[in-house]
Amino acid sequence: MKAPGRLLLIVLCSAGFSAVYILLCCWACLPFCPAACLDPHLSVNSRPTVPGPLHFSGYSSVPDGKPLVREPCRSCAVVSSSGQMLGSGLGAEIDSAECVLRMNQAPTVGFEADVGQRSTLRVISHTSVPLLLRNYSHYFQQARDTLYVVWGQGKHMDRALGGRTYRALLQLTRMYPGLQVYTFTERMMAYCDQVFQDETGKNREEHHPSVPYHYFEKGRLDECQMYLAHERAPRSAHRFITEKAVFSRWAKKRPIVFAHPSWRMQWPHRHSAITRPLLQPHPAKNT
Repeated sequence: MKAPGRLLLIVLCSAGFSAVYILLCCWACLPFCPAACLDPHLSVNSRPTVPGPLHFSGYSSVPDGKPLVREPCRSCAVVSSSGQMLGSGLGAEIDSAECVLRMNQAPTVGFEADVGQRSTLRVISHTSVPLLLRNYSHYFQQARDTLYVVWGQGKHMDRALGGRTYRALLQLTRMYPGLQVYTFTERMMAYCDQVFQDETGKNREEHHPSVPYHYFEKGRLDECQMYLAHERAPRSAHRFITEKAVFSRWAKKRPIVFAHPSWRMQWPHRHSAITRPLLQPHPAKNT
């Protein structure tokens, strides 16, 4: 191959590799391109330009309301609270990560061999705060280097009105000076709610009115309670939710229209797996 041809091939290959790299960064949030992983709607001060601490404007410290400032993590271990962790023997590997993230009240004492013992960041639902307060000496006194991020909205997290959960966090910071406690800002909470709706098609804040299971029967379980009771029953039940998943599949293939209540099937475009509802396996029958 002549020199000009080789040069052209090299240029084309380099351009192709660069395009694939950028696409992967935007789609997969790869660790070597952190700028793609930040919320584009948040402050530009959160975007990394030079090595050093980053300012995360979506998190507000208790009690002074300052944004979260910290160095980015080069490697992270996000530890599940699932029972699948038992017997995994992953404790040492988890602790070898630069940053270890845990959820809610998941403990480490007694489970170190499987889940490790370090906790860099603990993300806590506002409903789980009372569970941590039952053993506050373990979570807040012995793990002083842990950063706590509490999320949730509503009156219990209201700073201005002194919501119950916020008052508990405020008391913790007084008991343990230097404790790193942050809450989501309203803007970050709204962003997370929007992400949830984009991915699932459901509005987390919508409350649908209770309706009876049958229109001609009142006083019994409402429709949602009946559906859940049957779906969770071990045997001899009407699998309503599984049935609706079958109807959903049929509606995509056949001219079926759900008139009341109206059912607009707007499936997230990013993950095609969501368009194929999972059917719960029924117990096998003895023949």
